[in-house]
Amino acid sequence: MATMSDLLRKKTRPDLISASPGESVLQATHRMNEYGIGALLVLDHGDMVGIFTERDVLRRIVAEERRPADVEVCEVMTTRVACCEPETPVEDARAIMKTHRCRHLPIVSPEGHVLGLVSMGDVNAHDANNREVEIHYLNEYLHGRV
Repeated sequence: MATMSDLLRKKTRPDLISASPGESVLQATHRMNEYGIGALLVLDHGDMVGIFTERDVLRRIVAEERRPADVEVCEVMTTRVACCEPETPVEDARAIMKTHRCRHLPIVSPEGHVLGLVSMGDVNAHDANNREVEIHYLNEYLHGRV
């Protein structure tokens, strides 16, 4: 059974892209655009204090007609962040994302260190790859090539 640690190892961009609480929303969104990502973990001296997502931008900046250059990330980030450990099975992580209605899940060590961030896209890609392999082997079996 695959775990979140397995998904982290397979990510094309293994480095963690983050924001600091005191930087402007404009700076953070520029970074998100630069890397083509939808969320940044907000780290204060290495400790996770929140997550800043596209949803935060829409709800707390655009909808409230605030200027992104004048707002700090800490004012609009989500502070209640669902997390999981590296050994969490992928299916359990999917359930956490569904229950908490989130598309990004930080992976945190038992000691509380942030190890990475996995998106729903990463989980879906993992599932799609597994389905392709399964279909291939079933096809080989049906045609007597196994």
